Amino acid sequence: MLGVVQGLTEFLPISSSAHLRIVSAAFFGRDAGAAFTAVTQLGTEAAVIIFFARDIGRLVATWFRGFGDAVIRRTPDYRLAWLVIIGTIPIGLLGVLLEEQIQTAARNLWLIASTLVIFGLLLGLAERVGRQRVELRDMRVVDGITLGFAQAMALIPGVSRSGGTITAGLFLGFTRTAAVRYSFLLAIPAVVASGLFQIPDVFAGDGPSPVQMVVATLIAFVLGYASIAWLLRYVARHSVYVFVWYRVALGLLLFVALGFGWLSAT
Repeated sequence: MLGVVQGLTEFLPISSSAHLRIVSAAFFGRDAGAAFTAVTQLGTEAAVIIFFARDIGRLVATWFRGFGDAVIRRTPDYRLAWLVIIGTIPIGLLGVLLEEQIQTAARNLWLIASTLVIFGLLLGLAERVGRQRVELRDMRVVDGITLGFAQAMALIPGVSRSGGTITAGLFLGFTRTAAVRYSFLLAIPAVVASGLFQIPDVFAGDGPSPVQMVVATLIAFVLGYASIAWLLRYVARHSVYVFVWYRVALGLLLFVALGFGWLSAT
């Protein structure tokens, strides 16, 4: 069940970590944990790597070639490769510095309900006021840094890695498609590093068995791959308001469940 949730929600701007936390509490009476989330994200990031293999290969090759070729250093691909690296730094630093808080206080369901609503409304505002003219080839260093910090906010469940990046991208004037594609590329280094780092933690205590983790990760990979293709087609033709309405509705429903004591916040 959790593998299905991870695969379906990882790339949508609705927060997969919030959904895993809510589903764990509602159906199993306990938190699957931040480590479980990080490791199953290896499956969804594998889907990203395969789906964007051509783009990733071109960016990596251009980055290496740029060290010895001044002409290549002036190309959009070389700049984009550096911007992915630069944008990864905030979440890497904050993830290490705030690891304990991320695994404990940040997983409180009252906080998650709040972030679902607040950042959902911010996503709607960004959709409304964003000019949506800037493409990836037009990115500046300040854009990469800003989007990197926007991704780092997703260390709090409920914000959403893609949601934070897309929201910031729309505010900066990026097209929906450009913001989504960059969010995919930006997530790869951070998510893979986090997942590999937390593999030992996920089996600590009464956590899942290796077989359960493999099954969940494989399911997340398959559904994540399908989710990428769907989201890219969707944002090319539609606004993101459906995700805004969904986030607000889920957040309010979670407030009700917590208020009536149907779910425990911790």
